[in-house]
Amino acid sequence: MLGDPLTLPCGATLPNRIAKAAMTEGMATPDGRPTPELERLYGIWSDGGAGLLLTGNIIVDKDHLERPGNVVIDREPDADMAARLKSWAEAGTRGGNHLWAQISHGGRQTQKLVNPHPKSSSDVALSLPGGQFGKPTPLTKDEIADLVRRWAVASKACMDAGFTGVQVHAAHGYLVSQFLSPRVNRRDDEYGGSLENRARFLLEIVRAVREAVGPQFPISVKLNSADFQKGGFAFEDSLQVVEWLEEASVDLIEISGGTYEQPKLMGVEGMEAEEKQNVAPSTAAREAYFVDFAKAMQDEVGVPLMVTGGFRTRAAIQQALDIGAADVIGLGRPLCVLPDAPRQLLEGREALPRYEDGLDLIPDWLGFLKRLQMMKAINGFAGIYWFYQQLWLLGHEGRVDEHFPVFKAFRLVDARNKSIMKARG
Repeated sequence: MLGDPLTLPCGATLPNRIAKAAMTEGMATPDGRPTPELERLYGIWSDGGAGLLLTGNIIVDKDHLERPGNVVIDREPDADMAARLKSWAEAGTRGGNHLWAQISHGGRQTQKLVNPHPKSSSDVALSLPGGQFGKPTPLTKDEIADLVRRWAVASKACMDAGFTGVQVHAAHGYLVSQFLSPRVNRRDDEYGGSLENRARFLLEIVRAVREAVGPQFPISVKLNSADFQKGGFAFEDSLQVVEWLEEASVDLIEISGGTYEQPKLMGVEGMEAEEKQNVAPSTAAREAYFVDFAKAMQDEVGVPLMVTGGFRTRAAIQQALDIGAADVIGLGRPLCVLPDAPRQLLEGREALPRYEDGLDLIPDWLGFLKRLQMMKAINGFAGIYWFYQQLWLLGHEGRVDEHFPVFKAFRLVDARNKSIMKARG
């Protein structure tokens, strides 16, 4: 049942089976420090009833942000940073829930306004129009070792501040995912080629984090079920990596999918046809994106799994738990507008609004534009900016605005991103 506790392999217990999935907030200072607005946002979510809150990307390299306004922990925190992290953790756990820090690196998905020369597994550039992303430079082995160390430093800093777990972001086309993908990783050293080599970076991170935080602190990994791209990370690869992660003492694996080029995670159409995966359909309700993949994994491994993406009804959530497809259900966008959605579901609410319906940048009378592949993507990402604006309102004013215009949200979020980067210098 939704309200049942879950004891993880490390011994920690989640009070229920609902998690607030990681969503990028963009509310840190220009130099990457948590703010009172971030505390307010997570305090509201902590009061909302979820057993687990996952933060948005906390970045281990200030030159490789996922977006302007990310929190950055790329060294041992100074006194001010430690105090800010502690205040954030206190706000985010005041409801008795867990708060886990999602730790990440943008890699080649770092926008040009942040870094025109990002680092990646190899020099394969994103195949997206608009010129927003620069051609990456392959990381050296010394740089890889330094990043492994930074993941451990950031994890220890979060544990010391009062966070109750960490999540290594190895999905959605960010740096660790870039190493896992044979489409992006063209290396010919021990970090490229075979799946064992491509997974080496991730497994080294997990080992370093475990050494830093000890055996009783939860470690999670967010992993693509597949990239859904031709020549990319496939489901069979993902299943093998999950088995290795289980052996490496990971406590919870979140199953997701897609990249910026194929943004299945966002419900946005990509610029190329989706590569189908060899996974049998389950009997789960079809509203959830990755249930079938998680069910196939649960048949092979024992590590607890979390599934995020598309859940809107209590029946579908409960069915995913009942059929053994997931141990934890992640909710994202609904909590941008209904921050106490977990509590409402636990108390019997049957369905959550699908706020993304109707968030169109392009009006209906220009419907022919919506049929163009590029415009479909632009329209979808404009809707995502609307959710970013709701988070900004929650953090700054403690409220939401369901009627906020999509185009205005798009302009405001874009302007704030540019302002943050200007303030960074």
